[in-house]
Amino acid sequence: MVLEMKVPSPGESITEVEIAQWLVADGDYVEKDQAIAEVDSDKATLELPAEASGTITLKAEEGDAVEVGAVVCLIDTAAEAPASSTYEGGDEGSNSNAEEDVAKQQKQAADAPAKAPAETQKTYASGTPSPAAKKILDEKGISSSDVKGSGRDGRITKDDAVQAKPSMGTPGLGNRSESRTKLSMLRRKVAERLVEAKNTTAMLTTFNEVNMQPIFDIRKEYKEAFKAKHGVSLGFMSFFTLAVVRALELYPSVNSMIDGKEMLTFDYKDISIAVSGPKGLMVPVMRNAENLSFRGVESEVKRLALRARDGQITVDEMTGGTFTISNGGVFGSMLSTPIINPPQSGILGMHNIVERPIVQDGQIVIAPIMYVALSYDHRIIDGKESVGFLVAVKEALEDPINLLMDGDIKKALEM
Repeated sequence: MVLEMKVPSPGESITEVEIAQWLVADGDYVEKDQAIAEVDSDKATLELPAEASGTITLKAEEGDAVEVGAVVCLIDTAAEAPASSTYEGGDEGSNSNAEEDVAKQQKQAADAPAKAPAETQKTYASGTPSPAAKKILDEKGISSSDVKGSGRDGRITKDDAVQAKPSMGTPGLGNRSESRTKLSMLRRKVAERLVEAKNTTAMLTTFNEVNMQPIFDIRKEYKEAFKAKHGVSLGFMSFFTLAVVRALELYPSVNSMIDGKEMLTFDYKDISIAVSGPKGLMVPVMRNAENLSFRGVESEVKRLALRARDGQITVDEMTGGTFTISNGGVFGSMLSTPIINPPQSGILGMHNIVERPIVQDGQIVIAPIMYVALSYDHRIIDGKESVGFLVAVKEALEDPINLLMDGDIKKALEM
């Protein structure tokens, strides 16, 4: 019996996938539930398991885009599993290879005398550099063909090489190779969504700076105890997530999106977090972040980041989201204008933390400063709301004990 394996639907609204990699070869015997291929959808890379045991015949090539429900391979379930055996005849193969090597060496030896005279002949025709000139030209990275010789019969002298200058636009001696790689479906979809965001939204960005010293002080005192008790680190994402939740409560228009001719505002806060995975940028979602504690946020961020890194993230885990946080600071970014994650209307960009001089209580002090950026859709979010939102985030981060912890650090950290 020949079983037709069809592409299963990886999620709602996805109609096409791409064969990223076959994990088996045509004609291989596969076991039921064995991973036979990796397929890319708009959202993630998924493994395709064999539906039965048997001999496989591939019906699609790597890189092919196939519709959901299309046949990608056949499995002959009547085929018997090959008996396990060790390879015999290694000596014979080795002798055969040895004989071939000997034949190649004999041929090379026969050709060598014929080539030797040609290789040992020296010519001093026009354009040939002297040994000293050649050394200078090599150091400068200049080809002898680009130098006009002034010596006998046009030979390039040492003085010619010293005075020679590389011509503008002349390729040097470095590697100038190129490579061409097909974009994965995930990367193509990311590109489409970024262009869509730029073309369909009235995107603006507002900036501010945050003195991170209060958070540094809290983490310095409680970080080790927090990790020992909860098994996760007390990072910056919990502070930023809870600051964003508070700001969204104060400015609900930022937690909204356009739906046709209507403005859809959400009572819940599903926060998308941009993470870098092996297949590119992924944006998993923390559901109902307004109900999460510091421990809850850090645990969820760790869980989603690990799943994205290991390629286990699902479409459902990346669907939805009412607001996005992107942390370019982990890569060293000082300042950027993050692009809105459609159909959302706002995204907060975090950046690196650098010690800078600031004025505090009339005195110049050195403090760890982070620049933050809010990109927003000006069609439904006015400047007053956008600036007010970012100021609210700044206020919460600079006074986390009172605005995020209700004045009780140990209770907020569940210590």
